[in-house]
Amino acid sequence: MMKTQEIWILVADDDRAHRDMLRANLEHAGFSVMEVTNGREAVICVKSQHPDLVLMDMRMPEMDGLTAVKEIRKIDQAVPILIMTAYGTIENAVQTVKAGAYDYILKPLDMSALLKAIRTGLKKPDDTERSENVQNGEEYIAESKVMQDLFSLAEKVAKSEASVLLTGESGTGKEVLANFIQSRSARANKPFVKVNCAALHDHLLESELFGHEKGAFTGAIAQRKGRFELADGGTIFLDEIGDMALETQAKILRALQQGTFERLGGTQTVKTDCRVISATNKDLADAVACGKFREDLYYRLSVVPMHIPPLRERREDIPALADFFMKKHSEKNRKHMARITPEAQSALVSYDWPGNVRELSNCIERAVILSLGDDLTVESLPAQLKKQENSSEGLNIRKLREKDLIISTLQRHGGNKTKAAEELGWSTHTLRNKMKDYNVKEE
Repeated sequence: MMKTQEIWILVADDDRAHRDMLRANLEHAGFSVMEVTNGREAVICVKSQHPDLVLMDMRMPEMDGLTAVKEIRKIDQAVPILIMTAYGTIENAVQTVKAGAYDYILKPLDMSALLKAIRTGLKKPDDTERSENVQNGEEYIAESKVMQDLFSLAEKVAKSEASVLLTGESGTGKEVLANFIQSRSARANKPFVKVNCAALHDHLLESELFGHEKGAFTGAIAQRKGRFELADGGTIFLDEIGDMALETQAKILRALQQGTFERLGGTQTVKTDCRVISATNKDLADAVACGKFREDLYYRLSVVPMHIPPLRERREDIPALADFFMKKHSEKNRKHMARITPEAQSALVSYDWPGNVRELSNCIERAVILSLGDDLTVESLPAQLKKQENSSEGLNIRKLREKDLIISTLQRHGGNKTKAAEELGWSTHTLRNKMKDYNVKEE
């Protein structure tokens, strides 16, 4: 999640360890936090402190979540209220939504899902267009620090006129980042023209970029404007810039330096004023050293270089991206998917994703189509992910994660197995068996 302006979140929870965990994560995400220990204190705090959002546990002493929601709505009809609940109290959580909460989230909490729910709750009516973009574009999903830093830089760069060079493996989201920069620039309402330089032969690419006059070559039956001309006043995105001939590179350099060019087969000088964002999955510095890419063009394009790391190096983004794609592809394929199971999520996070975000999107769409129920399970994932999850290494990783989850949940409840099992959505018998299997000692 990107850094927010000062926004106050009221956390109402009688479990101190859980409040401490929430405070640490929320403050890391850029929010300010105030805390209370029960529903009655939450009502008083809303009345006196006016928080921007209330994050409240379902079960608390003195006043439970449902009653607190009803009382808060008597004093403040607008403050968004998000309920935290264990699987066993979902029915009660639904009642709180009817009473005035905007949503509920299940324990144990998934921080990516929590932050996403908070963003939804904080959405303002006058931010509708911007917020819809946030909800409908994977470009805004940045849970890892490296991507948060990257988008923070992109916000600053967008306001300038500097040329930007985006690098990264295929499928990492270079076009997505280009869209992000253009949408926040002073040219946002001007043309945004995209060219895949690797998709066209050199002669056709030159015509595509600069246009041609009638009769310039066989088949040129009329004058045609090129992409640089169409992008005048706006932005041009040159994707896979490393795949073009040196002759074409020279013409692009002139267009950038002088803002002029001639159409293919023409003599009239055409002027253009456009910002350039380019992208490549190749090492352009190495291409320059080998004489395959012009050094002067390289420095002209890379005023601000931005590298997008592969998905395997930012695994924190995978759960949020997977959830986004599940909802996107569910709607597209007219299916209702409620969640990604913990086992499936573990498999997704553990996989190395050589095709990066594009491969993840395709994988989730396939899983949505093949799923028989409301849950996206391991069984609906591609063979390479299931094989990995069922391997001894994959099983060990999953067991370690589950063991850590059991220990942290028990610690939050002071060793109370009944409360821990309720939060985990298990029976006490199941929890005891798993504690025995994982050698988790009772305190």
